[in-house]
Amino acid sequence: MPREHHPDGYRKHPRRPIGKRSATERTADFREIWAPEWSPEALQNQGERCVDCGVPTCMSGCPIGNRIPEWNDLVHRSDWKEALEQLHATNNFPEFTGYTCPAPCEDACVLAVNDDAVAIKSIERAIVDKGWEEGWIQPEPPAERTGFQVAVVGSGPAGLAAAQQLNRAGHRVTVYERDEAIGGLMTYGIPDFKFAKRRVEQRVDQLGREGIRFVVDTEVGADLPAEQVRAGHDAVCLALGAQEPRTLPVPGTDLDGVLPAMEFLPQENRRQQGQAAPGGTTAAHKNVVVLGGGSTGADCVATAHRQGAKQVVQIGINERGSTERAADNPWPEAAQVYTKTYAQEEGGAEEFAVNTQALVDLDDDGRVDELQAERVEWTYEDGRRADKTVLDPELQIPADLVLVAIGFTGPDSNPFASSGVARADDGTFATDDRLMTDAEGIFAAGDARMGASLVVWAIGEGRDAARQVDRYLTGNTELPASLQTSNPPLGR
Repeated sequence: MPREHHPDGYRKHPRRPIGKRSATERTADFREIWAPEWSPEALQNQGERCVDCGVPTCMSGCPIGNRIPEWNDLVHRSDWKEALEQLHATNNFPEFTGYTCPAPCEDACVLAVNDDAVAIKSIERAIVDKGWEEGWIQPEPPAERTGFQVAVVGSGPAGLAAAQQLNRAGHRVTVYERDEAIGGLMTYGIPDFKFAKRRVEQRVDQLGREGIRFVVDTEVGADLPAEQVRAGHDAVCLALGAQEPRTLPVPGTDLDGVLPAMEFLPQENRRQQGQAAPGGTTAAHKNVVVLGGGSTGADCVATAHRQGAKQVVQIGINERGSTERAADNPWPEAAQVYTKTYAQEEGGAEEFAVNTQALVDLDDDGRVDELQAERVEWTYEDGRRADKTVLDPELQIPADLVLVAIGFTGPDSNPFASSGVARADDGTFATDDRLMTDAEGIFAAGDARMGASLVVWAIGEGRDAARQVDRYLTGNTELPASLQTSNPPLGR
């Protein structure tokens, strides 16, 4: 029976997001870190905390314009199926975001001005979890076909969102993926314990039953000529991601035992899927140093814990943030505050304002043994590091394995370079306002176009690219655009 909505629900109910398993329990396995059960009643109470404010700033904090107040209220009223309809109206894969997004919507929640935000991310996850459990999520093939053929190169969240939208517009869509399985970084980058791969597989099954064709283990430009792909399709959407790692500008990066994060993390994901893991690197019994304080660095730390590392030290070059918003970081901007990551909850050391100087081989065996660094105090101009004061010039940290998670510079390949696809100054694919590259009929979306960012932003990019491709092919489009916010998420 529908429940009465109380506008002071935030006074009645404290914030209570879906929890995690204890650190001791979860580091002993590779299962999801999240508590396996959640209470529908507790989530309905969380929905009642939403104040249904006149200007829903949570929506402007969301890069795809999720209808957050609507599905908060629907969950509160126990109308889970309609809540799922509202969620899918703007988000093709809400489990991708409900499990992995840092939730800029919560930073922008009106309650966050002086109280705890609504547990938006938990409600989103609960809605889609219930949708799968109840069998409400079913294939939605188009009623008729247009006759146009579209190739999507890359099967991460941007590519899959573009493919589903284009297919539902009636176009025949083929997705090309160079790895053995569909999903991009959702499959090979994000650890299983943060996002179980069955969640990707159930979406891939849905998309396949809607009529999308998948070609795996095929790299366009290497295994399959790019010209052949272009010639066989009326349009192409490049959603290759941005996996070219940023270079660490210090001596010793060529030593054995120094790996980019996106070489290390996919190895464990492959092991968990029963696939061969080229390289075979593990953190077992090693002193591990993770360079980079972002979510990729946290995933490296947590993976090292589970592999049985002797010691894990995570190093950030910037100073530790405050636990309170700074005056120049007002609501509803994304809060630039320090919070302990799930990985640091599990153990290990965390160092800030440490500037790496060199990676050193102490015994001349070709392997890294030590990280040499300096502890500094930075001065900033326009939010960027400008100068430093060295507080300790001689930090030595034992390091048998160094994982570099300091960001990415753009796509690691350009299969359509000979067709005229050019790169922007930052290494991403240059596009116009239509998301079209310099090559006629070839579009780009997601990290490949904007640089490494959030999963939710990639989904929005895929939706917008589909809209532009549809308009290019037919002269018009009825596909919805994502919210074109003027405040892209941090990490762009």
